[in-house]
Amino acid sequence: MTSAGAAIDDPVRASISALVGLSRSAASIRLGSGRILSRQSGDYQSPFRGRGMEFDESRLYQPGDDIRNIDWRVTARTGKPHTKLFREERERPVFVWIDLRAAMHFATRGKYKSVIAAELAAMIAWSALNNGDRVGGVIFSDKEHHELKPQRGKTAVLRLINRIVNHAAWLEPTAEETDKQSLGYALLRLRRVARPGSLIFLISDFRHLDADAEVQLSRLSKHNEAVMLFVHDRLEKALPPAGRYKVSDGGREFLVDTFNHHLVRQYQQQFQTRSDQLLRLAKSNRMILLPCMTDDEPLSVLIDGIHRVRI
Repeated sequence: MTSAGAAIDDPVRASISALVGLSRSAASIRLGSGRILSRQSGDYQSPFRGRGMEFDESRLYQPGDDIRNIDWRVTARTGKPHTKLFREERERPVFVWIDLRAAMHFATRGKYKSVIAAELAAMIAWSALNNGDRVGGVIFSDKEHHELKPQRGKTAVLRLINRIVNHAAWLEPTAEETDKQSLGYALLRLRRVARPGSLIFLISDFRHLDADAEVQLSRLSKHNEAVMLFVHDRLEKALPPAGRYKVSDGGREFLVDTFNHHLVRQYQQQFQTRSDQLLRLAKSNRMILLPCMTDDEPLSVLIDGIHRVRI
């Protein structure tokens, strides 16, 4: 599974040709190829909860019908209990929510987190196309958001790739001031375009995941299947061996002294706290959490993660 990694030549910037080239790799990803167990219930046997359901018609209530599907308006009008019938949506909306904030333009090995995010988004979109699903997305940075309503066909995937590659965040990734509210706002924007029954991939390092962002995630997951792809660098998880290191954010320079054991432990604890927060959030809202480091192979992360999870 090295072909996907080879498709990206530039480790710090995504390109249209590289993301288009991932279409072949995406053929091995199965987003939801389960079979329908019941024409009436619409249940799916797959790693995901299944496609959305659309109202079809109402008929007289029959013994054994789910009382939660009673059509109260028709029942009140006719004086006889009626049940709603639904049909499966053959074209499920698949959304990719892509974080291109300043902190995503970083890596000490492999590729920038932003490039990894672009790879993941492209492979998910190509896989959705292969599965006959519609593709939409939200691409955001600290200052700029782009919303793409779900559309079908190759044109939708190319539109998404074009918006990712040409986002202004690639030109000015080292913003001096970071909008800490942008994560919650980007999730709110996603909720406005994602209709119930969608399959949503959230690709981010999830920095500044505050209470408002958690509320937005919880509301989003109630009516959609959500997969959190936690993109991070190994240096964010643990500092390097004892020494004194100069680091820069593109404008300022810092000296990091890893002889300081208290600093090292505190740094590791901060990352662990964020990881625990994401795991707790995923479990409490029935979301899938898949970690992906900057030197991981994104294709393997997607295939292994989807294969391992059974919901």
